[in-house]
This record gives sequence, C-alpha cells and structure tokens, in this order.
Amino acid sequence: MINYAKDWNDKQKKLRVFLVDQKNFSKGKNLLLEMHSLLHDKKVYNINGKTLYDELWCNLQEETSKIISGKQTSIIWNIWHITRIEDIISNIIMGNKETIFNKEIQKNLNIKIKDTGNAMTYSDIDSLNRNINIKTLKEYRSKVGKSSKKIIESLEYCDMKRKTTKEQLEKIKQNGGVTNDSKSIWLLDFWGKKNVFGLIMMPITRHQMVHINDSFRIKQKYN
Repeated sequence: MINYAKDWNDKQKKLRVFLVDQKNFSKGKNLLLEMHSLLHDKKVYNINGKTLYDELWCNLQEETSKIISGKQTSIIWNIWHITRIEDIISNIIMGNKETIFNKEIQKNLNIKIKDTGNAMTYSDIDSLNRNINIKTLKEYRSKVGKSSKKIIESLEYCDMKRKTTKEQLEKIKQNGGVTNDSKSIWLLDFWGKKNVFGLIMMPITRHQMVHINDSFRIKQKYN
C-alpha cells in the first residue's frame, strides 16, 4: 500500500490527543493540516511531491475510475462522496458559511445529484460514473480543500467543543446535502450529535481516508 497510508492510524491517535489538550492544540492543528493536505491535490497546499490523493490519480485509467466494485462503490463515487461531505461539514458546520457546491458547479459537473450519495443504487452510481465531468469534479474537490484549509487555520481551541446547531442541520437539508431516504437522512442525526472536534475526527480525516483506501483497492485490482 502507499507509504502515506501506513502511519495514518498513528497520526489519527495523536490528533485525538493533541486537539483536546490546550497546551498541544497548535501541534494538533498543524498535524490536522498535514493530514488534510495528503487528502487533496498538492496545489491546495502548494507543496512539493505527490500527496496521497495525487498518487491515486497517477496513471489511473478513466475506465478504471468508473468500475463499480463489490462494495458497490467506484473511484468516481468515492471522490464525489468524500468531497460533498467535506464541503458540507467544513463550510456549513465548522465555518458557518455557504458550501462551495452550487447550481453552477452542479451544471458544470453534468449531474443531477446534490446529496452525498449515501442512498445511491448501483444504477445511480453507474449513471454518475458515465455522466460526471471528471475535470470539474477535480476542480470542485480542490476548491473544497482550499476552503477547508482556511477554516482549519482559523480554528481555536475553544471551537473544539462547539456543537452543531439545528439551524446548520436545516441548512444542510436546504442545500440538498441529504435526501429523505433512510440511508441518507440519518447523517443529520450523526452530525447533529457531534462537536467540531468530533467532526474533524470523522468525517474530515478518518472517513476520507477510508474511501481513498477503497479507491486504491479498486485501482490496484483493475487498473
């Protein structure tokens, strides 16, 4: 497996300790930024070398990115899923502002879906794979990454205990982030029970890594 992924669990454990310790909060935020940078295009952080995300796309055949695996996921779906969730969590809840996703981006992506894709069927994922503009998807993810970076940099220790509000959850619904399907709507309850610290741990870091690892598995099997 890619070297970046080998020590992720150790980083996650350190992050959990540092972010709740006021004396080590700055160290925790720097670690969070480091971890977040690996999940995005290197241009998001203007760093040298390839990130974990860059490695995924390196020499990836387009047809491979659209293969639906046994877990009923594809690389395209994984990237859409984690990007839309990061957009929602970082901007609406952590940053208390609007998402990057809007009608113009949706039009440029050439998709009808607005939500995170949790309730999508095999045929829904197949349609997403066939229709989505991959270049625009990459651009959307980069914009989300840059926005999240600014939000993370602005976080203070006191923010860690800040709870998700009912108004923010309602905003997610209005934004189209979830559907009324039981496989989707449960996310509001999950996110609603968390504070900023909890959301950083899941989904901002660990959740994204899970889906990127799944994408590598698909790439290694079919590319």
